Amino acid sequence: MTYSFDLLGVTPLITFFNYQQQNEQDPQRPKAYLAAYRCTLDSFIDALDMIPKRPHWNWDEVVETMVHFWLKQEDMVRRCEQELPSNPEEPYLVVARVANLTAMRHEFESLFAG
Repeated sequence: MTYSFDLLGVTPLITFFNYQQQNEQDPQRPKAYLAAYRCTLDSFIDALDMIPKRPHWNWDEVVETMVHFWLKQEDMVRRCEQELPSNPEEPYLVVARVANLTAMRHEFESLFAG
C-alpha cells in the first residue's frame, strides 16, 4: 500500500486552522492533515477536497486506504467519536493524517544522506 491513514484525535477548530495556514502550503509534502466535525468516513472523504495545495497523489488509492482503515480500526474510530465534546464552547474537529509512504521514505532518507 502506498498511502496510510490515521486518526490523530480531537482539537479546537482554530488550532487546526492555524496549523494548516503554517504547514500545509507545500504541494510536495509527504503528508496532509484532514479535519471533520464528525468522525465518519464520509466526512473525511469529503475533507479531501479541502486540503490546501493538494499533493499530486492517486486520490482514488487514498480513499481506498481510508475505507480499509475504517473497516479495520473500529476501536480507534469509536475513541475519536467519544472524544468529541457534546456541547463545546468552541467548535472541535477530529483530525486525521494521510501520508504518501513512498514520499515520506524519500524525505527521511534525504535527512540522513546529507
